[in-house]
Amino acid sequence: MGQDPGLRRLALGTLLAAYPGPVPPDWAVDLLAEGLAGHTLFGTNIHDPAQVAATTAALRAGRPDAIIAIDEEGGDVTRLAHATGSPYPGNAALGAVDDLPLTRQVYAAIGAELAALGITLDLAPTVDVNTADENPVIGTRSFGADPARVAAHSAAAVTGLQSSGVAGCAKHFPGHGATVADSHYELPTIDAPPAVLRERDLPPFAAVIDAGVRAIMTAHIRVPALTGDAPATFSRPVLVDLLRGEYGFTGTVITDALEMKGAALAAGGVGPAAVRALAAGADLLCIGAKVDADLVETVVEEVVGALGDGRLDRSRVEEAAGRAAELAAWTGAAGTPAATPDGLGYAAALRAVRVEGDITGLTAPLVVQVHAASTIAEGRVPWGLGPHLVGAEEVRAVAGETDPDELRGRAGDRPIVLVGRHLHRLPGARELVEALAAAHPVTVVEMGWPAAWRPVGARAFVTTYGASHANGRAAAQVLGLAG
Repeated sequence: MGQDPGLRRLALGTLLAAYPGPVPPDWAVDLLAEGLAGHTLFGTNIHDPAQVAATTAALRAGRPDAIIAIDEEGGDVTRLAHATGSPYPGNAALGAVDDLPLTRQVYAAIGAELAALGITLDLAPTVDVNTADENPVIGTRSFGADPARVAAHSAAAVTGLQSSGVAGCAKHFPGHGATVADSHYELPTIDAPPAVLRERDLPPFAAVIDAGVRAIMTAHIRVPALTGDAPATFSRPVLVDLLRGEYGFTGTVITDALEMKGAALAAGGVGPAAVRALAAGADLLCIGAKVDADLVETVVEEVVGALGDGRLDRSRVEEAAGRAAELAAWTGAAGTPAATPDGLGYAAALRAVRVEGDITGLTAPLVVQVHAASTIAEGRVPWGLGPHLVGAEEVRAVAGETDPDELRGRAGDRPIVLVGRHLHRLPGARELVEALAAAHPVTVVEMGWPAAWRPVGARAFVTTYGASHANGRAAAQVLGLAG
């Protein structure tokens, strides 16, 4: 390729790649031997625990200190349990329970599971303060809308996770909770002055830094007062002046996936995005999920080229690779995970369920699950009450396309339990629920982010604060529908 081997290895040392399928291809292992910092595992890489353990061992054959990362947030974002749903509630449920030792214990359990499989970096917890009910990408991934509560639980989560020897990565700096757009598809804007960010969005990051979090992930969001027209991922005032200078963070700054439109479109491609992120102060560049050998080589060539033409200082890239190496060394430290109590996640999810109204008399109801699309962060993970129901018929419905009279006819004398996610912002959902409730006993189960909306005429409104397997079982149990 005509590259300086030293510069190539230096560039590789700042990259977190990925690969398709359950078995690491040769190129993915070979690149680790050549200096690649590590790989992120996604649902497509995961079949079962034995296979994951074999995968991490195969990757370590490339280099023993390779970083092996995963998005295992619990709740609605799970990779290990993508086929069934997580056995743990997510952050919104833990924030609703508001028991800091419980949050610490749940994250310690997640960390212990990851450590046992050879995974060294969890791209969690999400510490964004979800102040926008319409937020399409954070929602139940957040501990809540109150900065103080989110800060306390974020610190507890980091402490629990890292007690297992798995590094935590708090995200998404400087705060993705006030957005009403998804940075996977576009560049969201938060038009707020720095003083508002310091009061609303930044306290959880201060808390996790105090708790010793090893890594912090950047947000592909535009904050004009700090970043101008660029995303925070490309902003030196955010990553250096604010995060390192003002908040004193000394760990590894990891980018959110550079393939996301919030970064790639803003830079003109993944390669230029990598150069801009490094120049701004990022250390470890998450390329994304859809990665092959050619894309990695494209990014490496762009970084090496930028070192040659002056867009990047060698000292900056050496600093970045050094911080990535420090993270790899820390994650190699042996943890001493505590034993996880049986049923921890389900007991926690049960404590999070909130009931408004009357849920008596729900014998053998018609359960209607309203279709809701998943975000890219969540992926297609099963959700709902279905796996837990005993003695109830379940049907699927699409809001805006379903005739409420048809559902009432199918229910007959039976009550209806309508299950949804983010019903307040799902087109046609409010109208469907209220049309049903006007002439039929209806109980609503909200498994997404709870808003202020409550349906007129409904007998009860049940909030689970998430749609994990644990949340679904807890809701079925509270309603008396579980076995």
